[in-house]
Formats: sequence, C-alpha cells, structure tokens
Amino acid sequence: MGKSKKSKARGGGDDLLDSSDADSVGSSSTALSDLSISYATEHVNSQEFVLDKYIDALYEKRGSTREAALGKLVDAFESFMLHGLVENKYATLLSQFNNSVKKGSTKEGCLASRAIGLLAITLGAGSSSHEIMEESHPQLSRVLQAWSDASKMISALDCLAVITFVGATDLAETELSLKAMWDVIHPKSGSNVGIVRKPKPPVLAAALSAWTFLLTTIGSWRINTDSWKEPIAFLSTLLEAEDRAVRMAAGEALAVCFELNLLDVNSCEDADINTGGTGGSKNRLFLDMQALKAKISGLATNLSAEAGGKGADKKNLTDQRELFQQILEFVKYGECPEESVKIAGKRDVLRVSSWCELIQLNFLKRYLGRGFMKHVQDNGLIQDIFDIKTDTTQTLSSTDKKIFRSEEEKGRALKLNKDRRLAQARKNAAMLIE
Repeated sequence: MGKSKKSKARGGGDDLLDSSDADSVGSSSTALSDLSISYATEHVNSQEFVLDKYIDALYEKRGSTREAALGKLVDAFESFMLHGLVENKYATLLSQFNNSVKKGSTKEGCLASRAIGLLAITLGAGSSSHEIMEESHPQLSRVLQAWSDASKMISALDCLAVITFVGATDLAETELSLKAMWDVIHPKSGSNVGIVRKPKPPVLAAALSAWTFLLTTIGSWRINTDSWKEPIAFLSTLLEAEDRAVRMAAGEALAVCFELNLLDVNSCEDADINTGGTGGSKNRLFLDMQALKAKISGLATNLSAEAGGKGADKKNLTDQRELFQQILEFVKYGECPEESVKIAGKRDVLRVSSWCELIQLNFLKRYLGRGFMKHVQDNGLIQDIFDIKTDTTQTLSSTDKKIFRSEEEKGRALKLNKDRRLAQARKNAAMLIE
C-alpha cells in the first residue's frame, strides 16, 4: 500500500507546467484559496481539479515545479482546505512526498517533510495515518542518520514527531521514533560507529523539542525508572549549554520527566522484581535520582534569575526566566502551568493545565503556524487532543438558537430549584435530629 500509480489525465502532455512553473502553480493556488470550503458538488469538483494539478506537478522532472506545487499544497494543508479531499488520494501524495524527501533538493525535502506531517494531521488518527508513519519512518530516519543539511534534519525531526504522535498505536512504534531522535541529541549512544558527531544548536534544540513532544504520549507505557537515569542525567547537562534555545528545550524535557514521575523511584516499585534487582540497587538508584533532582533544581533556580549583563544576548531571556520559574514552582510546590487560547468565532476556550498539555499545545501551534486556529475550529483530531467541545448552536438558525438557549436556561432553573429543595430537606432533617 501507499504506492499508488500516477493520477490519470495529465491534461496536456509532458510539459504540464514546463514554461512558467511558478506562475502556473501560483494561478492554481489562487483558484484553490479563493474557493470557500463547501460540499456543494461544483465547488468540490473545482477543488479536486486543482488538487489533481498539484499532484501531476509532483511528477514533473523539473525541481522548481515540484517545489512550487509542494509549497502550495503545504499552504492548503495549513489552512485545512484539503479535508475531505485527500482521503482517496493520500497514498499517491505520500508516495511522491517521500520521493521528494529522498531525491529532492534541500528545499524540496523540507517542504515534503512538512507536507507529510500536515497530511497526517489532516487525516487524523486511524489506519491511514498509521500507514503514513510506517511508509515515512525509514526515509526520515535515513535523513537523520546522514547528518545532512541542518534545515532538512529539523524538518525531518518535526515530521517524525508528528506522524508518530498521530499514527503510532503502541509503545514499540513510539520508542522507535524516540530512539531516532535521541541518537541526534546524544550521538555517542547511537549505533553508528566512527567519528561522534555533535549537532549544531538549532538541530539539537529541534531534536529536544520533538523528543519531548513525543514523550508526552507515553503515559502508562513508561518503563522502569532505571532506564531513564542516563537520559535525564544527560538532559541536566544541557541546562548549562551555551545556546539559550537548547537550555530551554532541555528544561521543558525535564519538566515532562518530572510530571511523568520518571525521576520517582517509588513509581516503579516492581522494577527490582521484574529485573531481578536487589534492594541495594534500588537504594542507589533512589540516591542517584535525588541527587539529579537537587542538581536540576539548582540549575533551574539560576536560569530563572539569569541577568542579561552588558553585551549579553538578551533574545528570549524573559522567556527563559519565566519558563524556569514555572519549572521551579512545579518541582517545589506541584503547581502546574496553565494557559488558555480563545477560539475565534466560538464561545469555547482551549485550556491546558499540565506540562504535557502545554508542550503539545506549543509544538502544534508552531508546527501549524498561521493555520493553527483553523485546525482548532474544524479539525476533529486537534479538538480530541485538547478536549474541545464544539458549540452546538453554531449551525442553528437565529430562531433555533433562541429556542435552544431558552431550553438551556429552563434546565438550569429546574436544577437550581431541585438543589434548593434538597438543601432545605437536609436542613429540616438536621433540625429534627437536634
């Protein structure tokens, strides 16, 4: 599966977009973006025609033509305009996206990686997204193992995180992606032999961000604490990195580790039984983890109060202080971060109140970019992730809305009256007992 043949009717020979690649694809983009999403037959047919033109352009030999088509498809995916149109075409799209990752230029590979992730988000959880993950994982892993262009690696990391987040169905699949990301974060732990490579700060920060985003999904799947000792110890050393983005990404990763109790030996009391360990080994692990907690708390304290200093890079300094202040409050007092996003056009508010939720929100906001709010409003996957309830009155007429809200108010009044009667009954019963 996932290797469909080229779509039919290329419409005009081998030179579909030969003479003016960008102009032709650009005019197609205008046609697509100008059409409001409607399930009226004529509009759907028009959008499908434009989508087919983009798919045809992905088969062209000229790289600039493919890049132009990928760029317009990414724009359409971001705006959630292709929902309902790609279910029967995703295998064809996926095959060409993966070809672009494998054989295309750096720009084409970055666009294709992004398109794969957006395709998975558009389709939502299910067999199609699982197939996307299975088909794309090997190629994305090869990009990371090749240590190619930094921008291509960052795109591959983001894509791998998204397709695993949406498509993985068990711990083994998630661990496979976590391992590929960790081999970028801490190369000497990888299977490759030879010279140990050191990732550039932007790549390291992206790998940490992708790894943390995926870590939020492991929940009850997590394995014993001893397995996390080395990764957590290495993350703590990154709090002293020169690059601020790396320090912040490491801090977020450690915050999730704290929230998932990966530093808590007591959360895995059966570890000794399962691994044949002894009480002494558990005590040593406990002491090691306590020492790590103390080190992390100390570093977080320093970073939460870091002064800019003369000539210092003040970019994101305020964000760093606020982040590590939140981490300290969580570690010391158990206070979780909270954030809310007003959903335009609805009475609903997207609220998060844990580190895992906050990491997911920030990653998806960054990944979806300007299309984030559109996906929040219309994409069932995003609504399920953040438990957003849709406004049932949104599609009703003005008269029906009045009736619906009148019934809501009547229901609330009846409930209040019932609560008052019950309260009075309890009061009377108490007086009789006295």
